[in-house]
Amino acid sequence: MTLEVIHADNHVLVVIKPAGLLSQGDVTGDPCALEQARAWIKREYDKPGNVFCGLVHRLDRPVEGVMVFARTSKAASRLSDQLRKRTVEKVYRALVHGRPQPQARLVDTLDGKRCELDYTLLETANGRSLLEVRPLTGRKHQIRRQLSMARCPIVGALRYGAPPPLPGRAPRGPETAEGTPAPALRGPPYGEGGARPAAPAAPRPRRP
Repeated sequence: MTLEVIHADNHVLVVIKPAGLLSQGDVTGDPCALEQARAWIKREYDKPGNVFCGLVHRLDRPVEGVMVFARTSKAASRLSDQLRKRTVEKVYRALVHGRPQPQARLVDTLDGKRCELDYTLLETANGRSLLEVRPLTGRKHQIRRQLSMARCPIVGALRYGAPPPLPGRAPRGPETAEGTPAPALRGPPYGEGGARPAAPAAPRPRRP
């Protein structure tokens, strides 16, 4: 699994992280996006010695998507400030079980903190739905947890209530893949006679 570089300049390196690749190294010692990005900069620009590559955000290991690395300490500071002030809009796509309402805002409390996300239904087929998801808060595993509580768990997210494992994944017992019981669910999926979302998602202006 390797990164795909889609933009590079003097300030940032933008890549697509494939699913299954860590964002940052951990105790497993498995390859990670940060070290691959650092190696790419070193190789591409023929940099001697240590190369600065700042990690300013992460994607969970099972997630594929765009990551931005800072190439200077000043860029890292400015990007971190934008993320902290939430001037950066994060957009995800999630394949889920069931057919939720076409559009909704989910409001929950996770770990004692309020969390919100907006989603829009893009298409449905064979009992699964593709959602565009915009988290309005940043909580650990927020998207997976909130969609699971809404009775439309992400496909393959065994820890958060997905029924069958993906091909090649052995089914687990009552405990989940990560050894944690699946969360309590609200009831039937939204849009199929279940609980109503807290509020409709506010319409968002299209960007040119």
